[in-house]
Amino acid sequence: MAQAISNALNNDTEMKAMDANRYATKKTIAQGMLDIALLTANASQLKYILQVGEQHQFYKLMLILISLSIILQILSGILSLSLSLMRDCRMHLPQFHESANFINHIRTGFAFIVTMINLFISAFDSRLPPSQGDFLNGLN
Repeated sequence: MAQAISNALNNDTEMKAMDANRYATKKTIAQGMLDIALLTANASQLKYILQVGEQHQFYKLMLILISLSIILQILSGILSLSLSLMRDCRMHLPQFHESANFINHIRTGFAFIVTMINLFISAFDSRLPPSQGDFLNGLN
């Protein structure tokens, strides 16, 4: 009985150690998928704005905001790659810890700015669905 409890505790400890790594891996994959989804949405919005052209009420503003969002997302991706390469090649050296933290803070700032820009993009987007009242009036 004592042996079974000891084995269960050892297995539980091993599972907790594996779960942290598994969680980090799943979190990284999910974050990457969300980044790709946002980049795809921005590309779709850019295509729409370019197709509509000057007829869109906020054409220039939307063009600038969407372009800025895409540029910041690309820069954030480049910083992510540099952090990954730094971690793989040089993070065992203490002199690179400060620069890695700096790059990580810049990436976090970019993520915040991209979020704010996309809030403005959605606020000025004129492709809103019709209200239910408009839909019901069309049925009569």
